[in-house]
Amino acid sequence: MRVGVIGGGQLARMMIPAAIELGVELRVLAEAEGMSAAIAAERVGDYTDAETVLAFAREVDVVTFDHEHVPQDVLHALVDAGVPVHPGPDALRYAQDKLLMREGLSRLGLPVPEWARVETPAELDAFIADHGGAAVVKTPRGGYDGKGVRVVHTAAEVAEWFATIAEDGRAGALLVEELVEFRRELAQLVARRPSGEIAAWPLVETVQVGGVCSEVIAPAPRSAGKLADVAADVAIAIAEGLGVTGVLAVELFETTDDRVLVNELAMRPHNSGHWSMDGSTTSQFEQHLRAVLDLPLGGTGCHEEWAVMVNVLGGPVEGTLADRYAEAFAGHPTVKIHNYGKAPRPGRKVGHVTAIGSDLDDAVYEARAAAAVFQD
Repeated sequence: MRVGVIGGGQLARMMIPAAIELGVELRVLAEAEGMSAAIAAERVGDYTDAETVLAFAREVDVVTFDHEHVPQDVLHALVDAGVPVHPGPDALRYAQDKLLMREGLSRLGLPVPEWARVETPAELDAFIADHGGAAVVKTPRGGYDGKGVRVVHTAAEVAEWFATIAEDGRAGALLVEELVEFRRELAQLVARRPSGEIAAWPLVETVQVGGVCSEVIAPAPRSAGKLADVAADVAIAIAEGLGVTGVLAVELFETTDDRVLVNELAMRPHNSGHWSMDGSTTSQFEQHLRAVLDLPLGGTGCHEEWAVMVNVLGGPVEGTLADRYAEAFAGHPTVKIHNYGKAPRPGRKVGHVTAIGSDLDDAVYEARAAAAVFQD
C-alpha cells in the first residue's frame, strides 16, 4: 500500500511513524527542499501544476493532503485520471472557500453564526448596523491561524480587502459573520472512510492565543452528555453531507446563549487532534491512513482520563528544540515531546508536548511546564 501526501509540512511528517507501524509506504510531494516532512519526501514540486501532481500520483495507490491549497483543476485532473483522492475535490472545496463552507453548512441545516456574502463596503456596513455595530470579516480563501480574519466596526477597516476584490475577480466577495459571544472554543474530530464507516474522538476544548491554537484539553471539561452528543452529531452530519473522507476537524463555539456553532472546518489531521498521538487508542494520523485506504477504523477511546496538548510557539531565540531536550526530559519524564523539524521563528508552531493522567491540574501543569522549557 502506497499513500501519497501532497504537502511537506508537519502534518505529513507526523504521518510517517503511523505509516511505518502499519507497513504503509508513504511518499510526499513537498513544496520545497528542507520542509518538515523532508525525511519522507521523494519528490519536490509545484502542487499547483497538474502534470507534476499527476506524475507523483502515478507512483501511489491513493492521494491525500497536508493542506487544503491544491487547486480544484489539479484535483479534478487526478480524479479524471482514475486516481483515488481523499478527501475528493467536491468535499475539499468547502474547506478551501469559507463562503462555500457557510453555504454548504446552511444548506444542511447545521448551526453556524449569522453570515452574509458582501461585495461592497455598503453591504458590509449594513450588516454591521444590523448586528450591534460589530462583525467578523474573513477572506474566503487562504486564511488560517488568525490570518485573513478581522473584527470590524466599519467597512473602512477592510478597505484594502475590498480593493483586492476589485483587482481580482476570482475573490468576488468577503464573508461577514456576527461577532459571537462565546464561553470557549471546542473542536470535534471524526474520521470517515469511503465505504461510509465513521469514528469520532471525544470533544476537546481549545485555547487560542492571538488566533493560534495554544492548548487542547481532551476531553473538554464539562462536556459529557448533551454537549458532546450534539458536537459529534454535527461533525458526523458534515462528514456525510459533504462527502468528506479521511479526518475531519470541526472547530466550534460554545456561546454564552447556549448555542453550539460551527466556526471552521479542516479536512485533514488537525492541531486540535495532536493529543491523540499519545492520548488515544488510535491517533488521528493512523486513523487518517486507515480511512483514505478504506480500512476499518480504530478505536478512539482515551488511555487516561485526561490528555493536555500544548503547542511550542516560536521556540528558542538561539539554537534548536533539541538543545533543550536534556532539561525537558529530566524535568518532565512523563511528557511526550514532538519536534516538527522547523527552524524557530516568532509565532511559528515548531512542536508540541502532551501530558496524560488522571488529574487534569497535574496534566495541565506538566504540559505547560515542559513546553516552557523550549520558549525564551
